[in-house]
Amino acid sequence: MQAVKDIDHYLAHDKLPHMWCPGCGLGSILKQLLLSLAELQIPREKAVLASGIGCSGRAGDYVSFHRFQGTHGRALAFATGIHLADPRLTVICLMGDGDCGAIGLSHLIHAARRNINITAIVANNLNYGMTGGQYSPSTPEGAITSTSRQGKVVNALDLCRLAADAGANYVARSTVYHIFEAQKMLQAALNTQGFALVEILTPCPTYFGRYNKLGSAVDMLEWLKKKTVPLDLFRKMNDEQQQEYFWRGVLAEQNTPDFLTRYRRKELVE
Repeated sequence: MQAVKDIDHYLAHDKLPHMWCPGCGLGSILKQLLLSLAELQIPREKAVLASGIGCSGRAGDYVSFHRFQGTHGRALAFATGIHLADPRLTVICLMGDGDCGAIGLSHLIHAARRNINITAIVANNLNYGMTGGQYSPSTPEGAITSTSRQGKVVNALDLCRLAADAGANYVARSTVYHIFEAQKMLQAALNTQGFALVEILTPCPTYFGRYNKLGSAVDMLEWLKKKTVPLDLFRKMNDEQQQEYFWRGVLAEQNTPDFLTRYRRKELVE
């Protein structure tokens, strides 16, 4: 009960109930983020939530601490500026898969490469949920969307692998079904000094689920359960088998000095 009480401290109660569709996992993701802030005892005045445009962009409306909403795909760029302006802040950047993986992809690469001290959360509902269910970079090959009526013909972009290869200190993936696992990952990301990315797969019953005949929101949670496997098991699969599943787990965990630490060392040398 104490955890729920702590969440109240971070919630903008006058803005509730939220506007997300029934069955959308964004409310659960936001709750786990707030639980993580409470568990780590991060003061409201030291936290900032930056978001872009799309379903996830509305998350800032429901928090009672600092928030910033920027243009589509630029959330990480704004978050970088906020962090550099005041490194004492805990900067969290919540994005959708389209927001982060399409127009914002270069910002993801460079934020990870520079190892900026930001916690990036990608709520991946496998399509553009707010604008009509078009396919996104992370939409699985063969999936039906409003812009791939015969099935998407290109493979999905793995944002986690991209961030890890670019140099992020912490990279992990979970789902809304495995929400307690996701919360542990969020806490680890918030505790990471350097760039951290947590991708959380979430249902979109309104578009992706309906177009692909996946059933109700509960059915979609069961689908996420069946379609995800632990990372160590995924690595043992052949290429054909891997096409049928999403991996989940911690992909990268390292202690490379973050951007400001390296910058200050250079200042001291000079």
